[in-house]
Amino acid sequence: MSEYEQVRGGKLVLKGEKNKSKKRKHKSKRVHSAPKVDADCVTHGNWWKVTKSEEITGPVAIEFGKHTYVKALDNGLFTLGAPHDEGEGPSPEEILTAVLIDERKVAFKSGYGKYLSAEKDGIVTGRSDAIGAMEQWEPVFESGKMALQSYSNCFMSVNDEDDAIIAADKKAGSAHMLQIRSQTVKDVNPLKDVPAEEQGALEQVEINYVKKFQKFQDKRLRICKEDKSELKKAKEEGSFHETLLDRRSKMKADRYCK
Repeated sequence: MSEYEQVRGGKLVLKGEKNKSKKRKHKSKRVHSAPKVDADCVTHGNWWKVTKSEEITGPVAIEFGKHTYVKALDNGLFTLGAPHDEGEGPSPEEILTAVLIDERKVAFKSGYGKYLSAEKDGIVTGRSDAIGAMEQWEPVFESGKMALQSYSNCFMSVNDEDDAIIAADKKAGSAHMLQIRSQTVKDVNPLKDVPAEEQGALEQVEINYVKKFQKFQDKRLRICKEDKSELKKAKEEGSFHETLLDRRSKMKADRYCK
């Protein structure tokens, strides 16, 4: 029986036919990189930590410590809410609406429709219907830490005695460190609505427009040598493009200039 098995063990090969052994094709093992998971965001109920001022917009929560947020009261005051479990986000009364005022300042509106103000006695209240100087806050970022500075240059913190939210100290310490968390979907390309010519520093923007509108065939750039501080002022006042055109006209380097 063993001899029979040895005889029939191979495939029948006819004369003139080669015994082609099948080679197994090994599928290339592609290493698919798993999407990065923001563990900190997950443990806070998908509320992610902002790292720059322009991200502070829409629904936000101000977190002191771990999983404890600033909570609005119906009397116009604020306190520190109860701790949340991991994976849980802020409660409705702990959610504020952030309004970006400019590159440095931001305002916060409570769920009662009132803006957060820093009163002269250091108490933070939510009783204002409009944004004034007292309702403006400046996020301060340094070494991965963050604090909120009021119009009076005092930093937001929590009163140790009654957990009230205050802004009474002009120097920021560990008690003033906080996190602002947001659920707003991050814009992967914040410059998508900005024309290509206007992306970059003011000096580069001027060069971009000179390249676009210059009328000389030698392609040599004619850049206005005057102080560029007027460009920054013009951008703030809304006359940026007119100022750029005036600067190009002085160099007679624009096809739209007479």
